[in-house]
Amino acid sequence: MDTNVNYTAVGVFVVTLMAFIVLAVIWLSSGFSIDQYTLYKVYMTESVSGLSIDSTVEYNGVSVGSVKSIELNADNPRLVELLLEIKKNTPITQGTMATLNVKGLTGIAFLALQNKGEDDRPLVALPGQKYPVIATSPSFLVRIDKAITRLSENIHRVSESIRTLLDQENLRAIKETLINIRQITGTMSANSEQLNAILHNTANASRQFAPFMQSSGDAMHILATQTLPSANDAVANFSAVSRELKQNPAVLIRGKAQRTLGPGE
Repeated sequence: MDTNVNYTAVGVFVVTLMAFIVLAVIWLSSGFSIDQYTLYKVYMTESVSGLSIDSTVEYNGVSVGSVKSIELNADNPRLVELLLEIKKNTPITQGTMATLNVKGLTGIAFLALQNKGEDDRPLVALPGQKYPVIATSPSFLVRIDKAITRLSENIHRVSESIRTLLDQENLRAIKETLINIRQITGTMSANSEQLNAILHNTANASRQFAPFMQSSGDAMHILATQTLPSANDAVANFSAVSRELKQNPAVLIRGKAQRTLGPGE
């Protein structure tokens, strides 16, 4: 009897140990964690090719969660809905932006979160929303594609402008202008000696005329020096006459009266 009881106890212990080992393996393989998570929605307007369920979500390069679901928006098929599971202590704010990114040469896609610093208020679900919605920004590939598109458009416009500029009429006008310039240059080259002589004569005339200009300036200075005192005297006399007429207007009719002589004069 005792032997049977011992075998039973050993069997129960072995079964219990095996069950514990199996549960431990399942726990470790499933990545079970005591961290708490919060669900967020992201609406992407670009292709999410390469992104899959359980893809990593990083915040400033640190893994903070994963993608739980990927599906098209029922109302707008151009939008892709992503459901993210992010650690609860991750500082998701109103200024947090989600961007699709790729890891180096491996090409593994992941979702990168970054706080733009525009609004540090915690992100919460708005009325009518089941989960808070994280805003998105274009990925690097989308930005490159847009830049290349704009560059191509600018090159096309420049090409059109050049083509318009170089039409037959403008080319003819440019050709005629070049011919005229060549003719003028040839004429100047053929008459270079005469042009040099004219320039030389002009320079000599200027040097000869310089003393005359200087003499004229000296004469004007002397004339002004001699004339200004006379002009000043005339102005003074006119001022005296004006004052006398203002005091005695009858002077214009009777003339200026002779001053009465004093005794002994």
